[in-house]
Amino acid sequence: MPYFDTASAAPLHPVARQALLAALDEGWADPARLYREGRRARLLLDAAREAAAEAVGCRPDELVFTSSGTTAVHAGIAGALSGRRRVGRHLALSAVEHSSVLHSAAAHEAAGGSFTEVPVERSGAVDPAAYAGALRADTALACLQSANHEVGTEQPVAEVAALCAEAGVPLLVDAAQSLGWGPVAGRWSLLTASAHKWGGPAGVGLLAVRKGVRFAPQGPAGERESGRAPGFENLPAIVAAAASLRAVREEAAAEAVRLRALVGRIRSVVAERVGDVEVVGDPERRLPHLVTFSCLYVDGETLLHELDRHGFSVSSGSSCTSSTLEPSHVLKAMGVLSEGNVRVSLPMGTAEADVDRFLDVLPGVVAEVRERLGAPVSAPPSPAPVASLVVDALGRRCPIPVIELAKVIGEVPVGATVTVLADDEAARLDIPAWCEMREQEYVGEEPADRGSAYVVRRLS
Repeated sequence: MPYFDTASAAPLHPVARQALLAALDEGWADPARLYREGRRARLLLDAAREAAAEAVGCRPDELVFTSSGTTAVHAGIAGALSGRRRVGRHLALSAVEHSSVLHSAAAHEAAGGSFTEVPVERSGAVDPAAYAGALRADTALACLQSANHEVGTEQPVAEVAALCAEAGVPLLVDAAQSLGWGPVAGRWSLLTASAHKWGGPAGVGLLAVRKGVRFAPQGPAGERESGRAPGFENLPAIVAAAASLRAVREEAAAEAVRLRALVGRIRSVVAERVGDVEVVGDPERRLPHLVTFSCLYVDGETLLHELDRHGFSVSSGSSCTSSTLEPSHVLKAMGVLSEGNVRVSLPMGTAEADVDRFLDVLPGVVAEVRERLGAPVSAPPSPAPVASLVVDALGRRCPIPVIELAKVIGEVPVGATVTVLADDEAARLDIPAWCEMREQEYVGEEPADRGSAYVVRRLS
């Protein structure tokens, strides 16, 4: 069964498994103790730290191990904000950061601070000049991911880091999705990552803080990991994480070329074989293994279930697959279609035959789901066009409001409007995206008694 969701968690690398088993026998003692078993454990911990620091591109004494990538993000942001509290309490971040960064920003605001979200272009990347414009005299910290976890777009980290350095603002880089492929370029100040993204065991994160960055760890003081990650180190998992990071780096150059070609094939073939689809993210500046596309008139959760039934494990950023039924904040910030969203992220070693079979299966699965939902094959013209129409889609979730719009757009003459009444948050994103894809005019959103009224003018 092909597993195509390595952006969520990569399969455990064979080197990680070997190192984990060996460290369970040799690294069980307390590395803070001076007796023989403790010294052996300390040697393993120091070697793991040196290997991880080499991969990150920092000094060993600048890097600590945490219990997860999310913990590393929370600790990094809180410590940097506290260390620079005399400068101010403003935080700058991109609108497409991982939820761990957004949650930290929300907690910071609740505690009396403030933050600015820098918008992104339709590709998902920030404009460095726009990011620089968000920096203020009271900005204590800036955050920017190295590459997006949903669409794979690489961010201009080096350019933004240079602008932050010029402004005297430290930059924290969330490198969870990219670190297995190579070090992060630029003059970053703090960096976080998570081992299960590159094939290490879950439950190990990295936090690197450059020398000279003001940093005040938050919470009760601890004696371990420079006081930045309290609690007993999970030494076997740390050893496995560092060993697997070194191993995947050795394979990264060759695999990046191979997987980039496979992803390029997915990007082109999906657009050819599946109608009404939008392939999102930057086509060039992107991670080599990840591609995301959105299909009109498709229920994302049903689509994923059907692909799973055919033997493919993929994920989605669609509003229809989240527990909150809210649109993906990444797709929303990009202004692209959120319904029927599929993220394919290929593990190292993915066979070309598995990708070909996925591309053979996908068009039929999409067509089946669309037929089940009653989606239009095309918008047939009406013999007696009406001046305008109102579509009541209140209480109906994605992609039904867009399907109902597509069904009736041909019933109004060119220049007339269709108003869609909807209370699903995804409609605010998906109706404008549909208009752009179908070359119709999105007039705008108006208040309604319930939900909102979305007005679309027929152009063709």
